[in-house]
Amino acid sequence: MHSRRLLIGLVPLLLVATACGEDGDKTTTSDSGKKLDKVTLTLNWYPYGEHAPFYYGVKEKIFEKHGIDLEIRAGQGSQKTVQATAAGQTDFGWADTPAVISGVDQGVNVKSLGVMLQTTPSSVQFFADQNIKTPADIKGKTIAGTAGDALSKTFPIFLEKNGLKLSDVKIQNTDPAGKIAAVISGKTDALLGYASDQGPTMADKAKKDVEYLRFSENGLNFYSNGLIAGQKILQSDADLTKRMATAVSEAWAAAEKAPEPAVAAMEGASEQLPPKPVLTEQFATTITLLHTESTQGKAPGLNTEADWQETIDVFAEAGLVKNPKAPADYWDSSALKG
Repeated sequence: MHSRRLLIGLVPLLLVATACGEDGDKTTTSDSGKKLDKVTLTLNWYPYGEHAPFYYGVKEKIFEKHGIDLEIRAGQGSQKTVQATAAGQTDFGWADTPAVISGVDQGVNVKSLGVMLQTTPSSVQFFADQNIKTPADIKGKTIAGTAGDALSKTFPIFLEKNGLKLSDVKIQNTDPAGKIAAVISGKTDALLGYASDQGPTMADKAKKDVEYLRFSENGLNFYSNGLIAGQKILQSDADLTKRMATAVSEAWAAAEKAPEPAVAAMEGASEQLPPKPVLTEQFATTITLLHTESTQGKAPGLNTEADWQETIDVFAEAGLVKNPKAPADYWDSSALKG
């Protein structure tokens, strides 16, 4: 489940999805007779708790209200979702901001329409019996990480901000799918992962409490997942782009207020769907990530130029982007208004 993590450098795109405009009729009619646009959204991975708002938005007819008949597709990693969105193989995508910025840096024509997860879920994760309470406590520990992904690239910055060096810990290079097993088996003391993803899964598998050192609570924050679109649809159908961004924001706001029904709306979404307790914990953590200090009280997905700049600066320092650009090169601020 965890191989969606961003690996730096573009890989050949598997042309597995049907290109937009080749699906035949792009409209449908609702039960009430309203004309709807058929729209595809490709996730960053197979459905897990973070994605509950999309399914809840469909069930509660929030997308329909905005003239959208939404088809939610599983993804194969943020990087591939970015590429597929830019290529027009999906109308919209849900992807990690590091993948967006790295892609744009390499000439991929895609933009963010709004980052929903504005506080990073990046964290060091470990069982409670490790008695790790502060960053200083990980000195001398062995940590499972995946070489080249966004977590491993930003981890040295996290250490530096907390008075540590990379040499103070041992990084065990581990396949993304094997990090949880490495901690459960005792081969590593902790892993680098997302608090809204691996932690609840690891706790469920081991039946042990998992604790976290969140980057965001220890001096380092940057944008995570958000809604993206390719330049083609941005230029050809600005109205649809704005309706989609608005519908997604409303779906997230509604799901935040009704977490249990939102998680319940995911039933049957995928054969790989985690157990309900894991989904519930994943989404509970996700809704703690929706804002920065600058956006408290605002609708989900409303970003600020200052937060974008902070994120760009972090990724530039981490080496995720070689030629950093202005926020407007990565983010279409006109798509979503207050």
